[in-house]
Amino acid sequence: MKRVALCVWIVGLLLAGAPPARAQAPAVAPPRVASSVDRTAMWVADRVTFTVEIDCAPGVDILPDDVAREKLRLNGLEALSSDVSTSADAAERKVYRIKYLLTTYRVDNPSPSIEPMSVRYYARRPGERLQDVAPAGEVQVPGAVLAFRSTLPENQPELAIRDGRTPWPRQAFFARAAQVGLALIVVSAAPVLVIAAAALRRRTAGRPARRSARQVKQDQRAVLERLRALDVSSEAERRRACDEISAAVRGYVAAHAHVPATALTAMEVDAALASARARVPRETVVSLLARCDETRYAPASGVMTAEACRDALATAEQILTGR
Repeated sequence: MKRVALCVWIVGLLLAGAPPARAQAPAVAPPRVASSVDRTAMWVADRVTFTVEIDCAPGVDILPDDVAREKLRLNGLEALSSDVSTSADAAERKVYRIKYLLTTYRVDNPSPSIEPMSVRYYARRPGERLQDVAPAGEVQVPGAVLAFRSTLPENQPELAIRDGRTPWPRQAFFARAAQVGLALIVVSAAPVLVIAAAALRRRTAGRPARRSARQVKQDQRAVLERLRALDVSSEAERRRACDEISAAVRGYVAAHAHVPATALTAMEVDAALASARARVPRETVVSLLARCDETRYAPASGVMTAEACRDALATAEQILTGR
């Protein structure tokens, strides 16, 4: 008796802990399903829209996962995207409209197709979760077959598109029309050429002539000889020497780094050379220009000594010769 009572007690515990059975789905009217494609034939990379409409009666709903893009079974097609929209009326009749955007990049399938798809539907009841309700049934979404070709009908009889008869000879006026048209084009183009030439002259009027490499070397040699001949014994001569050094170094930087150094201060030259890709000793150039500017605009007590001025001339010569 004790064993029987123990077995009954265990069975009671198991029954009490078992999950509740899913509610039996009542009989409801299945949704109405329709499908369509916006074109019946396609070619490579054409876009096809496959539209599915599911009309659910009041109290009936479908499982949205069943109409996901991943559930669409395609033959020779690729799903690019999908869009689901829902509408409902006052009677709580719900209509799902799903649009799938399809394409193909293959040419080995003469009949791309969309296979039928099963969609489960449920009877909705207030306060009941969807996962606790058994499906009331399934509906089939019709598929579609596309033609991988032109929409023109095949096996047409050949039609004579061109006429093999000799055309009538043209009149004398129309025979010379080509020459008259060419002459009018030439006459109308003449003012355009004149205006373009005048605009080109205006744009190139203020530009200096491009110097040859030989002329550049001659100018550089002349600058070096002028710097070497400077006398730095007096304060005025040292100021003039700093003017010559500043002009020569700034001209060198402008020619080799394409930086408008002649109109910039030493700090502005430093910032411009930092972003320019040129083989110019930036630190040496900026330091030399800063010292020369201090001497050029400083009072008598701030003028560099003769020895310092000779060092500045030597540094300028190194920069100009690229040593």
